[in-house]
Amino acid sequence: MKPNMNQQEIAEKSSAILHQADKCARTLGIQIVEVSPGGAVVSMTVHADYANGHGYCQGGIITTLADTAFAHACNSHNEMNVAQGLSIEFVRSAKIGERLLATAVEQSNGKRTGVYQVLVTNSDDRIVAIFSGKSFSRNQAIFSD
Repeated sequence: MKPNMNQQEIAEKSSAILHQADKCARTLGIQIVEVSPGGAVVSMTVHADYANGHGYCQGGIITTLADTAFAHACNSHNEMNVAQGLSIEFVRSAKIGERLLATAVEQSNGKRTGVYQVLVTNSDDRIVAIFSGKSFSRNQAIFSD
């Protein structure tokens, strides 16, 4: 890592490397809107292919969107982290055609574990889901240059 990289540059580089390797997120059209040390915002448009039997966005797709924001937030310090656990509460349905935004915020970042909250909102800025994730550090850098 360059000695003169600031925390924001580290977060951006870590996020870019992570997103490039995340075939699932890219296949779903998940875009990185913003990343910061301990935080991330990602977005996705709900396509018809993501519909459940009731015609709304399938909960697993919403969970994947939130999990992607969580991943970018907990890996933003150039330290490889994986999910140790998560929970999600669905507040309202997401409609086909809506753009969803998942905003992850670091609540705690310890020696080996971190805790993050992700709010998923819809086009009207209403909460669709509340996600909590716990990360586990692999004690390995994402990049070294």
